[in-house]
Amino acid sequence: MSALMNVSKNGNYKNHGLSQRGWSNWIDDLFNIDAFPAVTSSNFNTNVFTPKVNIRETKDDYFVDIAVPGFKKEDFNIDLDNDTLSISAEQKVEAKNNEDNFTRREFGYTSFKRTFTLPDSIEDNKIEAKYEDGILSIQLPKREEAKPKPVRTIKIS
Repeated sequence: MSALMNVSKNGNYKNHGLSQRGWSNWIDDLFNIDAFPAVTSSNFNTNVFTPKVNIRETKDDYFVDIAVPGFKKEDFNIDLDNDTLSISAEQKVEAKNNEDNFTRREFGYTSFKRTFTLPDSIEDNKIEAKYEDGILSIQLPKREEAKPKPVRTIKIS
């Protein structure tokens, strides 16, 4: 470190051709986890992500469609707490490879959680969900009083 900067007795340093950007890059490089692969790399992969969501409305329902390919329907947990809908999933993968006298294990972990505040117009005891082709689709039926009423003509007397 003394080759990069000199610190005087009063605590000030003299910059020897190292620009502020260069100093910042040096600090970034010092704490770059790729610089220490033996310490930071492991056989345990974590992946917490936020899947993309489409919300659509029809006259009778709302639909929440979440793109989550690679999961199984058993991986999902859907909870309704008052007016909050929580959708989460957790997927753990463990691969074990035995070759000659060497054993290698690799672990993987993927998870997400999305929450939505539902309007009062949802018939919460009729919510249904299905998982097909990597899309989790949740149907949120509207209450009768929340459905749009057909246009009617009122006669003038």
